[in-house]
Amino acid sequence: MSSKYIVRQPIKDQSSNVIGYELLYYGENQAFGDDISSSSKEADVSAPSASNAPASSNDFAAANAIYNFLTQNTDKALTGTLNFMTFTPTLLMKKAPRIFKKSELVIQIEDNVIIHPLAMHFVQQFAKEGYKIAVNEFRFAPRYLALMDKIHYIKLNFATIAAPTLSNIIELAHSMGKKCIATNITSEELYNCAVNLHVDALEGTFVAERLSSKAHTSGYLQSNFFRLMVAVTQDEPDIDEIEQMVSQDASLVFGLLRMANSVYFSSTHRSTTIRQAIMTLGLGQLRQWIYLLSASNAENEIDPSSEEFLKLSFLRANFCSDLIDYTQNTLSISKGDAYLIGMFSTLGYLVDAPMEEILSEVPVVDEVKNALLYQEGSAGKLYALLLSYERADWDRISILADELHIPTNLLTSVYFDSVDRANIIWARITAPDASNLPDENE
Repeated sequence: MSSKYIVRQPIKDQSSNVIGYELLYYGENQAFGDDISSSSKEADVSAPSASNAPASSNDFAAANAIYNFLTQNTDKALTGTLNFMTFTPTLLMKKAPRIFKKSELVIQIEDNVIIHPLAMHFVQQFAKEGYKIAVNEFRFAPRYLALMDKIHYIKLNFATIAAPTLSNIIELAHSMGKKCIATNITSEELYNCAVNLHVDALEGTFVAERLSSKAHTSGYLQSNFFRLMVAVTQDEPDIDEIEQMVSQDASLVFGLLRMANSVYFSSTHRSTTIRQAIMTLGLGQLRQWIYLLSASNAENEIDPSSEEFLKLSFLRANFCSDLIDYTQNTLSISKGDAYLIGMFSTLGYLVDAPMEEILSEVPVVDEVKNALLYQEGSAGKLYALLLSYERADWDRISILADELHIPTNLLTSVYFDSVDRANIIWARITAPDASNLPDENE
């Protein structure tokens, strides 16, 4: 049975603010979007064999897989964000875009849709209804230019198109009021090229992992601090609640573990978990530490891109921790250790110091440290699986999942459950008044 994966990758503006996510699909041994043979992408618009070719059973199977997933998940993980998604002719004819709210979807189309008369009829209908349209791999060709009044976004592959051609397309698009998104940005060189050509947004592995600037260790979430301060000042503080609040902020986890294992609190047993660190400090010292941090944090605002990495750390922590349940005891680390791998994976971006130096200040187990620094051991494979999934490295995902004995058909549901949980928790800890927000377990 072929593996099916659905991944989302961030699309960011030049200030590293996330404007939306692209949904990437892989299934039936084909990348999502190959509804018609790849040769049709280069076919002439007049070629009837390409434009009128019936979709194969595999095409319908892939379309049904993504359709079923969207039907089950649009009210959870995909709600509240702008989702860029490539629709095949089959999905367009199934009217799959209507699963989404118009304000939360950009319908992406490729050449196999443009040369497909019936599919293009649906695109034009969706555009008339108010859906936004994007074109992948835009080119200077009559059939592309004829679409300009229907499209809002032009997506350009910076790894395959020459800079002079890119410059001409971007200039033309901007003159017509269209936004340009640079795709496949995998290096700083391509990133700088896209910025210099004044694209409106960028996506790719380099973009996903880039911060506009380093945050400071004092850059904790102000709203989370308020709730934490309230929790620690109760007559009978709830340790479980305090542990949960701390666990939602990578910088807080790092700071707490470092404090609990400092010379001042040194003991024969080192604190390697959040709860151990809380018990080592004791409520009195914990209160003082939080008050001190809140005072220093009052003068510091986190830039939006840093917040995105804090949110990403929580998503990754849940994903890694949940995957432990499916590894059939092939890993020597606990769920708590797996949680720390995901939580600490973004510290290299959030703290202005090398990861080696950061990890030297907290007593994480060697398996966690080696996983984060070198992707070594079974824990390293778990971390590599996380990164491969985010990067849509389809072949690597399958290899690592098999080596960890994780059923590949569970990865997408586990990942999007983690996305949904992160979104709910994030809404709670960043909202001015969280009293009316749903509980994550509801």
